[in-house]
Amino acid sequence: MSQIEINKKVVILGSGPAGLTAAIYASRAQLDPLVIDGPQPGGQLTITTDVENYPGFKNGIMGPVLMDEFREQALRFGTEIINVWIEKVDLSQRPFILYGKESQDAEAITTIIRAETLIISTGASAKWLGVPGEEPVPLGLGGNGVSACATCDGFFFRGKPIVVVGGGDTAMEEALFLTKFASEVTVVHRRDEFRASKIMADRVKSHEKIKILWNTEVKQINGTKESGVESITLIDTQANETFDYPTQGVFIAIGHKPNTDLFKGILDMDDVGYLITEGKTMKTNVPGVFACGDAQDSYYRQAITAAGTGCMAAIDAERFLAEHPILAETTIAA
Repeated sequence: MSQIEINKKVVILGSGPAGLTAAIYASRAQLDPLVIDGPQPGGQLTITTDVENYPGFKNGIMGPVLMDEFREQALRFGTEIINVWIEKVDLSQRPFILYGKESQDAEAITTIIRAETLIISTGASAKWLGVPGEEPVPLGLGGNGVSACATCDGFFFRGKPIVVVGGGDTAMEEALFLTKFASEVTVVHRRDEFRASKIMADRVKSHEKIKILWNTEVKQINGTKESGVESITLIDTQANETFDYPTQGVFIAIGHKPNTDLFKGILDMDDVGYLITEGKTMKTNVPGVFACGDAQDSYYRQAITAAGTGCMAAIDAERFLAEHPILAETTIAA
């Protein structure tokens, strides 16, 4: 099988809000960007139903439809989009080299991409419980009563009883935030004490709208496509008793994992794996490599903030190319 070789001024790894916004800005700057889809084209919004907090859509918009709009806008200005699995990268010198194959399970490298600049927008993935009913629609209730983002979806549960699963600071923050909307919030935790900081745990324990189920694990999420979530099946780990608990929403709050394993040992990252950027820029520790979106944001994790950092990364890349051009013959010979 022959290999495809591609040379680009700007390569964007990931096609969520950050990556496609970077593509829109880079293509409008006539930098002829290449977007590499990766394993989840469109990012996490493609498994979300209604999006009501993205500016410009007064009646809301479906997550997959929003990402289609992003994609079409990027294509309109000349962005090229391909779908390959990047197996390894060489960032030791410019042009950077990305080695791609047809899928994660494929063995042969089929695509070699040389990039004068690289924008990393690989996002982060919510950690899930791995229980029946949790899968994204249409296989399960993910995006239809099951969520990993209270800020994104809490508004849909006004006056409804909901469950938050987890015991760390993230779970505490989600539970407290959701009290603004829900009739009651139940925190389900598998241990007999929270792992969260004392101040956050105390706030949850003392809140009049929050109930806590200790030593309890989720075994299944129940409901239908039409009704959404109706209940969850729980097990009391001390009594070894299983029971159904009525609820209309389940928020999984056991953390997120940035999709940055490809860059371990190459780019600076924190203990969890979020890429570290320089000051108010999207610059990484390797000149010419930029990071944006949830791959470098452990705090906000919103579509609108991801898009903003995608814009910033593209502008950073444009300015870097103006200051550090690579001669055409060098790129071709590399």
